[in-house]
Amino acid sequence: MEDKGEFSFSTCWNMRRHSTGDGLLREIRELGFRRVELNYNVTEEMLVTIEPMIERGEIGISSVHNTFPHVPDRDYGTDSVLLGFEDKDKRQRAVDLLVRSAEYAHRYGGEAVVIHPGEVPFTYDISGELEQLYNTQGKESAAYRSKWAELMERREAHSAGYVQTIIESLDTVCNRAVSKGLNIRFGIETRSKPQQIPTLAEAKTIIQALKGAPVGIWYDTGHAIMMDRLGLYDSIGEMDGLMDDIVGVHIHETIGLDDHWCPYVNSGDPDFYDAYLPMIERAQVKVYELKAACRPEEIQESHRLLTAKLAGRK
Repeated sequence: MEDKGEFSFSTCWNMRRHSTGDGLLREIRELGFRRVELNYNVTEEMLVTIEPMIERGEIGISSVHNTFPHVPDRDYGTDSVLLGFEDKDKRQRAVDLLVRSAEYAHRYGGEAVVIHPGEVPFTYDISGELEQLYNTQGKESAAYRSKWAELMERREAHSAGYVQTIIESLDTVCNRAVSKGLNIRFGIETRSKPQQIPTLAEAKTIIQALKGAPVGIWYDTGHAIMMDRLGLYDSIGEMDGLMDDIVGVHIHETIGLDDHWCPYVNSGDPDFYDAYLPMIERAQVKVYELKAACRPEEIQESHRLLTAKLAGRK
């Protein structure tokens, strides 16, 4: 199998197929990846068999995804206010868990921690309703525009406060990480729901406020495509402004609003994803984050196409 070199591969692809960590990582190794990103569903029990593989040099760790290892509490899950909690005890817990993720990443020789910083909370699933309207009535429909206006009104009223709280939380995290000698960068990820933080402009605000700290953007290409299609930001036009702040990328393509597909292969579009190659090229850590439906042969072909296009840019 072709060695994938610097490219890493997220355990989100095969988490549900394995109950042990060594089986999880060996399947990824069979694809030719020498490095993995350990995602937030990896449990402490799985680490019992993962850690010996790391120690023996059988697998490298590029990054871990906060919160790591898995925390079975939705308050600290992937769709949460997390670093933006107004409740001081909850926010302290979120900070502690992020520092713990960084400690694991450092211990395993990783370069970064991927962070979902937070969101502007809603009392119901507004993103689910928007997606349904997008798919059934279209982005220009009156129903979609009305629901989008509702989202943006609340987002614009409250996002600045949450962003400021996230900045304060990350400042605390970075100070603690530096004091512990953790050689880790923190990547704030572009998210998959429009009420979630950050937009690309919010990411810039956070990074500039923490200038000199090991904080940058984690550009999830598939999520950025989704937010572009929904109307939250211009995923390509605003990308250049964050090019110097890139920590890592999640590589996957979105078909409609369905993400985590193999670039070029599953969409059948030979050119669309090219716009995201500059960010992939610049990223310190390059991670494929694909869904279980992606077959090994599709992953191989996607990687072949993507690396050929990257080579053509040099």
